[in-house]
Amino acid sequence: MDALLANFLNVAIYKEVAPYLLQGLWTTIWLSLLVIPLGAGLGLVLAILATKVNNRGIRWLVALYVDFFRAFPPLVLLIFIYFGAPFLGWELPKLGSIALGFMLNNSSYFAEVFRAGLGSVPRGQEEAARSTGLSAWKTLVYVTLPQATRNVLPDLLGNVIEVIKMTSLASVVALPELLKAARDAQSMFYNPSPVILAALLYLALLWPLVRLLSHLENRRFSNR
Repeated sequence: MDALLANFLNVAIYKEVAPYLLQGLWTTIWLSLLVIPLGAGLGLVLAILATKVNNRGIRWLVALYVDFFRAFPPLVLLIFIYFGAPFLGWELPKLGSIALGFMLNNSSYFAEVFRAGLGSVPRGQEEAARSTGLSAWKTLVYVTLPQATRNVLPDLLGNVIEVIKMTSLASVVALPELLKAARDAQSMFYNPSPVILAALLYLALLWPLVRLLSHLENRRFSNR
C-alpha cells in the first residue's frame, strides 16, 4: 500500500507540480474553446449542405468528407498536417496545425449530429414559416435551427466532451497542454503521480459536463 501511495498518490509531488499542471489545464481549456467552435461551425455548414441543398454532387461530396474524416485516425491526421505539410510547401504554425486537424476531424462528427437534428424537425414547421412570408434562409435560422439544436443538444454536448478529452493529442506536437505537462513532470520525478493528478484535473473539468449530459439525456427520454 505504501508503494502504491508513493508511486501514484504522492502528495509531496502533487504540491510541487500543481502550478505547472494548472498551466497545462489552462492551455487545454483555451484550446478547447478554439477548436470546438471551429468544428461545430464547419459541421453545421456541412449538415446544411447535406440536407437543404438539392444537388446530388454536393451531397455526395459532403458524405465522402464526413465518412473519410470519421474513419481517419485523428492522431495520424495531426501528425500528417504538422510534419507533412512543410513537404507540400505549407508552413503551418503549431497552433494552426492543431486547429486544422481538430476542425477536420470534429466537424465530421458535428455534421452528423446536426444532420440528424435538421432531419428531426417536421416539414410542416418549415412550410408554416414560409407561408408567413419568411425566406428560406430566415426559416432556417429562426425556425429550423433552434428546434434542431434543441433536439440533439445531448449529442452535441457529448461531442464537446470527447473533443476536450481529445485535446491531449496536441501533446504529440509539443503543445504544453495538460497531458504534456504531466508527462514532462513525470520524466523529471521518475514518478507517475503527475499523470494521476492530470487525470484528476480532467475529471474535475469534465464531471460537471458529464452530469449535465446525463440530465439532458434523462429529460429527453422522459419526454418521449
